[in-house]
Amino acid sequence: MTESNHPLLNDRDPEIAWPAPAKLNLMLRVLGRRSDGYHDLQTVFQFIDRCDRLWFAVRTDGQVRRLNPLPGIAESDDLSVRAARALQQATGCQLGVDLYCEKRLPLGGGLGGGSSDAATTLVALNQLWDTGLDEDALARIGLSLGADVPVFVRGRAAWGEGVGERLEPIDLPQPWYLILVPSCAISTRAVFQHPELTRDSKPITLSDFLSGDVQNDCLPIVRRHYPEVAAALDWLSAWGVGRLTGTGACVFAAFEDHKRALDALEQVPPALRGFVARGLNRSPLLDRSTSGCLSQA
Repeated sequence: MTESNHPLLNDRDPEIAWPAPAKLNLMLRVLGRRSDGYHDLQTVFQFIDRCDRLWFAVRTDGQVRRLNPLPGIAESDDLSVRAARALQQATGCQLGVDLYCEKRLPLGGGLGGGSSDAATTLVALNQLWDTGLDEDALARIGLSLGADVPVFVRGRAAWGEGVGERLEPIDLPQPWYLILVPSCAISTRAVFQHPELTRDSKPITLSDFLSGDVQNDCLPIVRRHYPEVAAALDWLSAWGVGRLTGTGACVFAAFEDHKRALDALEQVPPALRGFVARGLNRSPLLDRSTSGCLSQA
């Protein structure tokens, strides 16, 4: 079979797609810089029901191939491809895969799209290749790919510490969110390396967060250096408390009422893109059925 007539290029059944949901950081505190160059954090993760979608076709020759290009991301740098190869290496699996990713989450938006794609690849191929790893083992492989991958593997809203890998599942309200996508991409690495970043925030408790402490230590730098983000936050302030997810660029506000969130979306200025999504404490990846999803290239 040639790549040009591969079934995943021509007929992707939505019923067998694997979801890779976005996340929001509802709070982000930077407690200090570690000797390995990473930072100790406190954060709160919640998923939303906006997802990338991935399809997988198992190969018997061990090759891992990405069927569709992603703008600005070489195949060797694609976290889904790297996840598949990491799972092969960890388990000695001789199978391969062709994968197709339908991107619905913006690159450089702070929604964790790449990390979520990697986690979905690990979870899906663990089943499709029958490699038999448990959640903890998959999370450890995920951490080698990126600090946010474990929360997507585990699939539960969580209080996060360390670099974000020490996770305590929590139950949160599940509001509707209006999420704005400014016309810029922000490098997480650049923000965390910025000399002006606050790196000595005092740790808080979950109770502090639930009482309203939603500080994001990355916000002052992003607002100062990315006017598109500042403008989006200023516009959101007319509807509620505008907040930055992760290092951005996406910003969001919570609404208890779906209609009010949609009303706000209709008023979004033409220079901004936006969408409404529901907050989720359980990732749709956890509910993905494994029946009928194995195909051979």
